[in-house]
Amino acid sequence: MIVKTVKIKGILKTLLTVLVIAAVILAAVYAINRFISAKRAIKLSTEEEMLTFLHDLGWETSETAINIREVTIPSEWNDVYTRYNDLQRQQGFDLDKFRGETASVYSFRILNYDSHPDNMVANLLIREGRLIAADISCTELGGFMQGIAKAENPQS
Repeated sequence: MIVKTVKIKGILKTLLTVLVIAAVILAAVYAINRFISAKRAIKLSTEEEMLTFLHDLGWETSETAINIREVTIPSEWNDVYTRYNDLQRQQGFDLDKFRGETASVYSFRILNYDSHPDNMVANLLIREGRLIAADISCTELGGFMQGIAKAENPQS
């Protein structure tokens, strides 16, 4: 029978070193990701900045928000939220990291959407002064929703 002894002290030291290195790497990746996300984030902390953003996309809007409301992004999503987040991902946003968080929705009337001029709104979902989601919606019964870019307006 062969017996081999192993010093626990050496194994623990090695394991602790590996865990510390892994923690440092994870912290660095997290910090880099937050930095990159912050650089890409669109800062919209005032209605004036929101209007400029919408106008830069080619939308003519109401002078002020027609509705401002607080919403909580659900922790558990149904099909509606899953589809809405799919639309947001196509635009470079992702609400997944905001599950359970509160945000403000600013709605502006859209005045130059050709096919539904009286029933279109731009919705900007703002959290801590940053745009986290956006859409153009038709408020008619049986309406529709699309991305925020004016190029997506099929009637333009």
